Amino acid sequence: MASDLVSRLRDLLGPSGLITDPADLAGYSIDWRKLFPGTPLAVVRPANTAEVAAVVALCRDSGTALVPQGGNTGMAGGAVPDKSGTELVLSLSRMNALREVDPVGLTLEAEAGVVLKVAQDAAAAVGRLLPISLAAEGSATVGGVIATNAGGVNVLRYGMARSLVLGLEVVLPDGTVANGLRRLRKDNAGYDWKQLFIGTEGTLGIVTAAVLRIVPAPKFSVTALLSVPNPQAALDLLACAQDELGDCISAFELIAGSSLQLVEKHFGLKRPIADGDWFVLIEAASSLSGLREAAETALGNALEQGFALDGTVAESGRQAADLWMLRERITESEAKEGKSVKHDVSVPIPLIPQFLVEAGEALAAKAPGTRVNCFGHLGDGNLHYNILIDGHAPDDVNRIVHDVVQRFGGSISAEHGIGQYRVVELERRRSEGELALSRRIKTALDPQDIMNPGKVLSRAAGPRFEAQ
Repeated sequence: MASDLVSRLRDLLGPSGLITDPADLAGYSIDWRKLFPGTPLAVVRPANTAEVAAVVALCRDSGTALVPQGGNTGMAGGAVPDKSGTELVLSLSRMNALREVDPVGLTLEAEAGVVLKVAQDAAAAVGRLLPISLAAEGSATVGGVIATNAGGVNVLRYGMARSLVLGLEVVLPDGTVANGLRRLRKDNAGYDWKQLFIGTEGTLGIVTAAVLRIVPAPKFSVTALLSVPNPQAALDLLACAQDELGDCISAFELIAGSSLQLVEKHFGLKRPIADGDWFVLIEAASSLSGLREAAETALGNALEQGFALDGTVAESGRQAADLWMLRERITESEAKEGKSVKHDVSVPIPLIPQFLVEAGEALAAKAPGTRVNCFGHLGDGNLHYNILIDGHAPDDVNRIVHDVVQRFGGSISAEHGIGQYRVVELERRRSEGELALSRRIKTALDPQDIMNPGKVLSRAAGPRFEAQ
């Protein structure tokens, strides 16, 4: 059956639309963190939505699982196949047309394979901003961003990817195409079905195109790095900045001093202000003049009140980029340091200081010898609370951290998704009612469990549908 399916796919897609050579499959077979190796049956590369629908129909008839893959930059192993050699990887890289940018209606329509940076540049070319900003924006694709409901540094002001999606085109598990590529800000006609496919990691259908909301590009921006005495002072600084700058604040990042030490150690990048235990990176943007004066007033007030100990404001775009480079190199520095266990968590913003205390105490008691590498988006409650492992560490580091997260009413995945990495933890911590509802939705749309099986939810009981 597998060879027959491959033959049909070759006839359908042509030589450029099908990859079967093991050497060429390697890049599609493992996530970028090298944690989840798999063995695909083949990689299909359809060139348009009709071909996607035809591929899905063939998989439906043969009971073959499909794993959609964008830029393969995810952190949870959600875009790679298992080791069975029976799953197809569906790459949307050939569907990379940027169809239209409307600077007046403030919309951008793109196929799923468009690289996020390409879409950002297209918006910028007409004086507009696509405000999804990620470290992987040079590789991540529009379809992958939507499928994972990606976040990034601008969530504080603009929201997650979900907040920017106006319309979707999706291929359903039975091969049906649902075309909802509407550019409307207000559309209350029936179910808002597109929400079912945002953040569900390809387990309910395949996003093939999208209409995204863009915004006027701010004309002025201010970037500053400040040292703060502790996380509570960082929250006080956030409140102070909100009072003075309102919704001009686009990013508010909390960074442990030890994280910047790793960046200095592995990349030689030096912070422009004195050493400290905690730092805050702030960016504000506006199209109105006077932003810098307002920002300097806010930061001056913070220094006077003791919320900040020292600080620097970027004098140019280059200096702003240098400050952001300190933040963006943290993950790479962590990888160079050695083994780590990553946690992408969120807790209610006012509780973050106490969460940090209790999580640190729990690790000290149950996983001595580990080190915390903490940084993240304080302004929206999302922390990357990563644990550096020196030698052997308990297998339940995830559970230790997530137990504290749960006590604080938080989430074990703020923006990276569940993939295959967090399935067991999600099912352990979600209520049975929530899990039952999720399974009912999955069964209703994908009764054969062929859409990215084993991701987000555990695999359906029993074998997949067998072709008659």
